[in-house]
Amino acid sequence: MDRGRYGCLIDGRLVVAMKARELGRNSVVVGDRVALAGDTSGAEGTLARIVRVEPRTSVLRRSADDTDPQERIIVANAQQLVIVCALAEPPPRLRFADRCLVAAYDAGLDPLLVLTKADLASPRRVRAVYTPLGLRMLTTRKPLPPRTLARLRSALAGQVNVLIGQSGVGKSTLVNALIPDAARAVGAVNPVTGRGRHISSSAVALPLPPRTRRPGGQPSVPPGTWQPEPNDGWLIDTPGLRGFGLGHVSPQRVAAAFGDLAEGTGDCPPGCDHLSAGCALGEWARAHHAGARLDSLRRLLRSREASDLASRRAAAPPRVWPARRRRRYRFAGGTLRRRPAVRACPRGRRR
Repeated sequence: MDRGRYGCLIDGRLVVAMKARELGRNSVVVGDRVALAGDTSGAEGTLARIVRVEPRTSVLRRSADDTDPQERIIVANAQQLVIVCALAEPPPRLRFADRCLVAAYDAGLDPLLVLTKADLASPRRVRAVYTPLGLRMLTTRKPLPPRTLARLRSALAGQVNVLIGQSGVGKSTLVNALIPDAARAVGAVNPVTGRGRHISSSAVALPLPPRTRRPGGQPSVPPGTWQPEPNDGWLIDTPGLRGFGLGHVSPQRVAAAFGDLAEGTGDCPPGCDHLSAGCALGEWARAHHAGARLDSLRRLLRSREASDLASRRAAAPPRVWPARRRRRYRFAGGTLRRRPAVRACPRGRRR
């Protein structure tokens, strides 16, 4: 989308369209399947109109923070969520990755964790955290080896993939490696704060180029090819995020996303919120060296508790206090006489 214009693909040709007014605001997002009316030839200077949005198979949502129940749709009809996490510059933020995993499981998407910048730091610690989940993981470095690129390309083929991650983790670099014609802008990490700069400003769907075989067996991309063959898949690049709010996800669904801790919940009392002192997860986590995962779960649950409290306060009707009555004074004669003001006398003078 660019300035209210949407790019739609019909039978291999790109058609520029605008949204019909009756659809309302924020009704069309990247990945939507829509019905068009008007000039759909795709010729330069023509403009079609989006008149209907087809039912969505999946919706990836987020909120501004955990206390904001208002959800924002990132992308529709996706099948796989690719979580990009840097091992250094910026340092890995595993709690952000945990939030993305919760959102993926809640939306019914298959998660894939891509660890970038392995040439700057070892991926062993991060891999050890997520191995018990059975989560698929890929590690990349710079320059990107052809074998790693082929594995990544194979993991994305035939699906609608969403790249998500914080600024500076290398999403645009991966997009340019997978789709040479994309020419996505790449920025550097701020040396003072250690954070990435916002380079991409909007989400964009890019077709994965068809894979052909050279005589040596290595995949190659024909130059100038942008239209995908069947089952080649799509890659949706999103802007860098500083946070991923889960105000729209219930606490029960948050706890269900931590599958590696499910074994420890067997001894919890019925209706346990996993935050009270009687929760058996604390003892189990100490015995199985899962303290970091339990801490991440409890942080998310506490933030959800604050969100629920804020929602209840916002939904509660305002308290109306009774009007305060004026005091009535009765004086002799029925009138209120004003007392003369007492003024300070200058020094040395008497009244």
